[in-house]
Amino acid sequence: MDKFLIEGGVPLEGEIDVSGAKNSALPALAACLLTQEPVTLRRIPLVRDVLTMLRLLERCGAAVHSEDGVLRVQAAEIVHPEAPYELVKTMRASSLVLGPLVARCGRARVSLPGGCAIGARPINLHLAGLEQLGARLSQEHGYIIAEAPDGLRGATVHFDRITVTGTEDLLMAAVLADGETVLSNAAREPEVVDLAALLIQMGARIEGAGTSTIRVQGVRRLRGAEHAIIADRIEAGTFLIAGAITRGHLVVRRCEPAHLTSLLHKLRQAGVEITQAGPDALAVRAPGKLVSVDATTEEYPGFATDLQAQYMALMTQAHGISIITETIFENRFMHVLELVRMGANIRVEGRQAIVAGPTPLSGAAVIASDLRASASLVLAGLAARGQTVLDRVYHIDRGYERIEEKLARAGARIRRISDL
Repeated sequence: MDKFLIEGGVPLEGEIDVSGAKNSALPALAACLLTQEPVTLRRIPLVRDVLTMLRLLERCGAAVHSEDGVLRVQAAEIVHPEAPYELVKTMRASSLVLGPLVARCGRARVSLPGGCAIGARPINLHLAGLEQLGARLSQEHGYIIAEAPDGLRGATVHFDRITVTGTEDLLMAAVLADGETVLSNAAREPEVVDLAALLIQMGARIEGAGTSTIRVQGVRRLRGAEHAIIADRIEAGTFLIAGAITRGHLVVRRCEPAHLTSLLHKLRQAGVEITQAGPDALAVRAPGKLVSVDATTEEYPGFATDLQAQYMALMTQAHGISIITETIFENRFMHVLELVRMGANIRVEGRQAIVAGPTPLSGAAVIASDLRASASLVLAGLAARGQTVLDRVYHIDRGYERIEEKLARAGARIRRISDL
């Protein structure tokens, strides 16, 4: 099992390039199941979750070809319209193939999703929406079975709460449904907009992506397309915080600043200097005193839950008390105990973490519990005195493409080691 060995206390300098968004790549790959024709995708990050999705597409019958960072997927025939547990047990996004498979094949058998332990992510909203589109659903042996032998039909679907994967799943199902589908209280995340852009290139008729109401006029079939995945805003945010917490001078390139507005606002309030270094680049410095700033996670365009752990690491180095409130997931403070082991002063009360700072961090042996928690521990290790050993880095490999190599090129003393 791989670990990261980090020698802290080195300011990051130079440039870091952001990869394509994992959370955009996964639904884009699922969308390839909607057409017989080839779909070419650029800027796909080769992270663990993406590799799992590619294996799943091949299991379904798709041909996958990769060359020079470009993926070509062709699902000319769906041989197995299913997502088996042994393939998707480590990936939350397995439910994304449910909508495309039942829309194209009239049947899907998908294992209930696995992944990291940050709390329940029930897919009941996906399932209720598919039922409204005419699918018959049943559950057996840990699998969801969806059947629509006569095809799906358009309907008005209102999500009781905002769900990104639910919006994406129903959007992909609706593009081949008969008639109009209206998705109400839909997620507005950039990844949803990116998926809609791909589907439109494939011939789908979609209006309103990026708003809370999406309208879809179903079509009989979709064609192939070429599409470039958007920048990963969570990776970009992680690197911006890395520059600030190490008191470096870092330029984060190939990002989309418009997708980072909420984080940039908080960082500037905390005393971090962020300037535009180009149309797709941000420069970050923290030369003065950092001050504590509260944060509450919200659906986009609010403060992203996927940046909460990283932001908390930064707040351990800020003067004062910050209250970080998690409203999306009920169990997303699993990194707190590890940060405390490194010297942080954090108290958890329900869905709030109270962070008192600044506290000097010291290197320690710590364990990653989930994807974003592992990123926060990397950041803490970069800022700490001495050596940090981060175990279970397979979590971070699920969503960050060679993060240790990118950080090392900016001066970080970080390397991957393997147990013998």
